[in-house]
This record gives sequence, C-alpha cells and structure tokens, in this order.
Amino acid sequence: MTLMPRTLMGRVLLVVCGGLALAHALTLLILLRERGEQGLAMMQAYVGRDVAASVAVLDHLPAPERAAWLPRLARANYRYRLLDNTGSLAIARPSGTPVRHPLAEPVRQAVAAELGPQRVGPISETEGTSPVQLSLPLKLQDGHTLLLQLTPPRPMVSTTTVGLLLAQMLALIAAAWGVVRVAVRPLQHLAHTAEGIQPDGPERVNTAGPPRTLPALPTLPIEVAQATRALQALQTRVQAHVQERTQLLAAISHDLQTPLTRMRLRTEQVADAELRTRLLADLDGMSALVAEGLAYARSTHAHQEAPCAVDLPALLDALVCDAQDAGHDVRLHTDAPDLPPLHTRVQALRRVVGNLLDNAVKFGEGRPVTVTLSMSHSMGQGTAQRVHIAVDDAGPGIPEADLLTVLQPFHRVDASRNRDHRNSGGTGLGLAIAQQLSLALGGELTLANRPEGGLRARLSLPTGGPVGAP
Repeated sequence: MTLMPRTLMGRVLLVVCGGLALAHALTLLILLRERGEQGLAMMQAYVGRDVAASVAVLDHLPAPERAAWLPRLARANYRYRLLDNTGSLAIARPSGTPVRHPLAEPVRQAVAAELGPQRVGPISETEGTSPVQLSLPLKLQDGHTLLLQLTPPRPMVSTTTVGLLLAQMLALIAAAWGVVRVAVRPLQHLAHTAEGIQPDGPERVNTAGPPRTLPALPTLPIEVAQATRALQALQTRVQAHVQERTQLLAAISHDLQTPLTRMRLRTEQVADAELRTRLLADLDGMSALVAEGLAYARSTHAHQEAPCAVDLPALLDALVCDAQDAGHDVRLHTDAPDLPPLHTRVQALRRVVGNLLDNAVKFGEGRPVTVTLSMSHSMGQGTAQRVHIAVDDAGPGIPEADLLTVLQPFHRVDASRNRDHRNSGGTGLGLAIAQQLSLALGGELTLANRPEGGLRARLSLPTGGPVGAP
C-alpha cells in the first residue's frame, strides 16, 4: 500500500505542500536559533553590570536585611541565595558534573570583570535539572557567600506566532491548490478529448470544451489547445480510415455475390455428382464468408440505430424459441422477472445474442445451451445498474490465451479453414461482430471458461441505455 496519491493533482499538491511545510519548519528553526543566540548575547552583555549592582546593594545592607532584598534583586533568568558559610568561595560540583553550557564561562568572566576575580568562584552546572541551571558563588564584602542561580534563556515561540505561522501555511496551501488546479485542468481537458476519440463514433469531440466545468479551447493554454486540436484531427483521420476500410469490405462482399451466383448456376450443370457436391460446398463457404463480411461492415454502423424500449425477457424468449424450432437444445433461465423495459438498440442486441447462440450451438456439439438473464444492483440502492445475459455451452471451451484474441476479426482458435472439421471452421467473424455490436450498445462482452466445462459468453448492458442514446 502506497501513500502516494493516484491523481496528478494530489501528487503535485503533496510535493508543493510538503516542500512549503519543510521550508517553514527550517525557517522556524533558523529563527529560533538566531533568537536563542541573541538572547544569550544580550544576557552575557548586561548580566555582569546587573549582578555587580545587586552585589553593591547587598554590601551596603546590614546582614539581617539582605534576605528581604533578594526577591527585589531577582530577574527573570536568575536569582540570588545567601549561604551561611564565609571565607572560601569553592563550591563543589555535584558528582563532578562538568560545565558544558556555552553561557557558563562567559557569564563568570563578565561578572568577574565587574566585581574582580577574587570575589567570583567557579561556576557549576546542576545535574538532572530541566532546564539547565548554573550556580556561581560570589563573595560579599563581609565574607558571606552569595549564590547566583542562573537559568539560561531558551528560545520560545508565543501562541500568537504559532497561530500566524499556521495561518500563513494554510494560505500558502490554498494558493498552491489553486495554482495546481489551474495547471491540471487543461490536462483533464486533454484526457477528456483523448477519451472522446472513437474510430467509429457518430460525433466529433466538442471543440467548445467537454461537459461539466472543463474550459473551452480559447481559454486553454496554447500548448494544450494545440494538442487538443491535433487529437481532434487524429480522430477525423481515424474515422475516415475506418469508414474507407468498412466501405471497401462492404463493396467487395457485395460485388462478390453476383459472380458467386453465376458460379453456382454453372456448377449445378456439372455432370459429375461428386465434383458438383464439392464445388457447391465451396461456394456455400464463400457465400457465408461474403455474408458475414457484409454483416461485420454493417456492425460498425450499429450506433446509427435509434434506441427504444424493449422487453428483454420476451426478446430472449423469442430467440430461444427460434433456436428450439431449429432443433437445438437451448433453455432460458431468468433471474430478473421484474426487470423494467430496457432502452437499447434492439436489432443490434438481437444480433449479438443470436451470434452468441449460434456459436454456443455450433461448439456445444449437441449438448444443452443455457441462456441466463440477471441483473446487478448498486450498494444501498434497489434499482438495477447492469443487466447481464450469459450464454453457456458444454463444448470444449477456449484456451485461456485465446479468450481475448477470438474477439478480433478473422481469428479462429482452430487454424483449419475446413468448415466441416469438428464444426470448428468458419470465417472468424461471429464473435468479432458480437464484440462490435456490444460496443455500440454501450455494453461489455466477456468470455470465460466454465469450471464444469464449456464456455460462458457474458454480455453486460447498462440500464441507462447505450452511449449517445437520447
């Protein structure tokens, strides 16, 4: 599991906001460091004179009155304490603790410079205290010891400063979000244009900008607008190429029908019965190839059919009955008895299911074929979102590596062109036509081998109708 956002906008925001946060944190650390250094420098500058003034006041006071003056002489970072001993200024450091604080020796020297070295003892650092506390013994004129207890200032940030920094960070994040959004929206427009490219689509991409809130071409950056126009030109060329290819296939298939008819008439006059039978079989295969070629060419224009409401269970029942009348063992199972009328292209749907039934009957080798109608629901809703039509046979199935390629035109699992070889011959256009028509219906055709044997062809359709339907 990765924490990186999946969208470009999220990733750019993460990088920009992360960089801003890191820069703010480093800036704050620099400011705190400089403030701390300035505080130490200021304390080192005035502490010597202030301590000397306080010692002078205590020197002129009688010994009994000095304790009352100690709170008046205390400062924010240091205070005084009178000791009972007189004479030596040596005060032992607890457990031999070394003095590590950088302010210790400068403070001792500053105080010694004002009072004189003979009146200032060694400075010590109290162990185990937080914050660090320094102790400096001083000698009064009457020999008593005055202990200066000093707490070095720490760089602190006020609540107001923290609030201002947070407000500044939020403002920068909002500005970064706006900038990234402006930069990403043209890419969304470009992606929408690319998704709108349909080789056989009925409409061009909207040059005034896609729906929702994406910008029109005149408002896009020049580079993105140029890329969008290039994609639109590409769509035009692709559509022209596909249309030319389809027209060529239709023309060839149509023009072949006339010579095939003449050849059939002449073949029937052949005296040799065995030769006549073989020639007629070849002509039947060629006629079937021409017919399926025309059907595939027409399937590319299936989107031109106007959608209408259809009773899907009744339509499937009619197709199953036609197959039963032809002597095939086909059964219908409905798991969606209350399915409302489906808004779709009826002729295209009829052809898809008919092709899947023909394929199942051909490769089922006489075994039963089952057509199942079902629907799926979205979470928390009672209305059907997708309608599923599954055609199951009990044939040999298809190798897993060929489940996708058999949907391509002229692709057959058995490379043999003999149409009578285990019923596996053919033109290889039946499933390709079904796939082409499924796309025109806004649906999805999938093939999968059944665990119990055979193949399942499943057509999933949206209940809202095909793309481009009114």
